[in-house]
Amino acid sequence: MALASCFFSTKKVLPCTISYKSAYLRRISASSSSSSSSSSSSSSAEPLMRVVSPDSLKYESGLLGAVPSSKVDAGSSSLALDYMRNIVLSTKVYDVAVETPLQHSTVVSERVGVNVWLKREDLQPVNAFKLRGAYNMMANLSEEELGRGIICSSSGNHAQGVALAAQRLGCHAVVVMPETAAEVKWKTVERLGAKAVLVGASFHEAQLYAKEKASVEGRTFVPSFDHPHVIMGQGTIGMEILRQAKFPLHAIFVPVGGGGLFAGVAAYVKTVCPQVKIIGVEPFDANAMALSLHHGQRIMLDQVGGFVDGVAVKVVGEETFRLCRELVDGVVLVNRDAICTSIKDMIMDKRCIIEPAGALALAGAEAYCNYYDIKGQNVVAITSGGNIDLEKLRLAIN
Repeated sequence: MALASCFFSTKKVLPCTISYKSAYLRRISASSSSSSSSSSSSSSAEPLMRVVSPDSLKYESGLLGAVPSSKVDAGSSSLALDYMRNIVLSTKVYDVAVETPLQHSTVVSERVGVNVWLKREDLQPVNAFKLRGAYNMMANLSEEELGRGIICSSSGNHAQGVALAAQRLGCHAVVVMPETAAEVKWKTVERLGAKAVLVGASFHEAQLYAKEKASVEGRTFVPSFDHPHVIMGQGTIGMEILRQAKFPLHAIFVPVGGGGLFAGVAAYVKTVCPQVKIIGVEPFDANAMALSLHHGQRIMLDQVGGFVDGVAVKVVGEETFRLCRELVDGVVLVNRDAICTSIKDMIMDKRCIIEPAGALALAGAEAYCNYYDIKGQNVVAITSGGNIDLEKLRLAIN
């Protein structure tokens, strides 16, 4: 394949077992309280790890921070090479996903003086990239695993991907989302034939509930980011970017929640074109990956901001962190105002509406280019999703 870029140098409580859910949420609450204490023991669902505040790591917006101390030469990384090979073979993704376009952003490019390109994952069938990883994992399950039924936890976009994948593969799926999930997301889940259950105030609580329910009911759990097949599915985005870019690339900006997209794109791009920077973007109040890279180990946030619900994750994945600490170049942090500006830029530029997580990478690309006064380069921002409810859109516009 030609790789020109290498030449450069409303809340609804849905049906579920109420007594089971209530009892489990009480255990979650007790576990969260005890984890804050130095004398506490870890919960059964998560290993013991340091609990920190998002405010414990602050640096100027646009600065490339949280640079991994254990970063290695991708060319010498057998881990990255293995992932890259499997990403190339992840053709099952295209049973349901489409190769999204790489479009030039005229509005942002003219304002910043950099050629900003948008990888339009908001144009996927479920309006988000998560479909790739969900289907890639589920398509690799055995008939017996699918026959037991699927369960997942998600802030919304992974849920929709799992629901569509289950519909295509002919299996039953239960998707667990926090009660703060956007209405448009859980309604899509139901429309696709899956059972939606709203549990808890955060993705972390929803995930703990889903994992225990999987154990009780014997369902197969499909993680939203922390599994090799999920990471490989997301990595096909990096493969497409290098194939589509007919020009040298300075950097690819990736929105970061649990790290599946970040790890997958890095594994492919750093193996094929190691000169391209892979830069994560997180909100200041949901910076679990930046803090994990800063400390050299996974941490747990004591709280997480909810405006950018698609990346509102307290703990990044174990496998995603293992890849990111070796391959990525760092993380840029941005505030809500910058994200809202990027949402409005997309409306003006492409006459389309994206969600806060979908605008995250674009906000980070602009902040980074302004901070380092970069001019004339080509950068890519992955617009990861377009599922936004009217109330959040009103907040973003105003």
